[in-house]
Amino acid sequence: METTPATRVRMSSQKSRNTGVEMALRRLLHAEGLRYRVHRRPVRQVRREADIVFGPTRVAVFVDGCFWHGCPEHATWPKRNAEFWRAKIEGNGARDRDTDRKLAESGWLAVRVWEHETAESAAARVRAIVEARRTELGVRARKRRGGTAEEADPPAARRGA
Repeated sequence: METTPATRVRMSSQKSRNTGVEMALRRLLHAEGLRYRVHRRPVRQVRREADIVFGPTRVAVFVDGCFWHGCPEHATWPKRNAEFWRAKIEGNGARDRDTDRKLAESGWLAVRVWEHETAESAAARVRAIVEARRTELGVRARKRRGGTAEEADPPAARRGA
């Protein structure tokens, strides 16, 4: 069975940026004083965008949809055009694993948040990871222009050492 035109329209109109889950997570992280960039490539050579990027701590957060990324708890397999959809969803999972590996090779930590997670629990998990990486990487937080921003210690070469 082929995918119907109505299904094709519905699937292609799904948001991939600024979803409700992503926006709720960003609001909570910002309220906790964490500053980040959105929809950026953590590593230029890797053609994959993270939803939330903490540059100085090298943490890239991806908010994954349960359907599109094959959530082990909530994944559903369409009956129409099943072979196409299975390949698509499994391909997304393979790409996610490849992204995580490439980021790790570049010193980054990829954090995956499922859309079914509460924004509060996801924000607490991301915050703990970012704070742990600050300590691990020697990144310090400092006040700048009345707000909190993450800033890495300058490399030894810049300090004149």
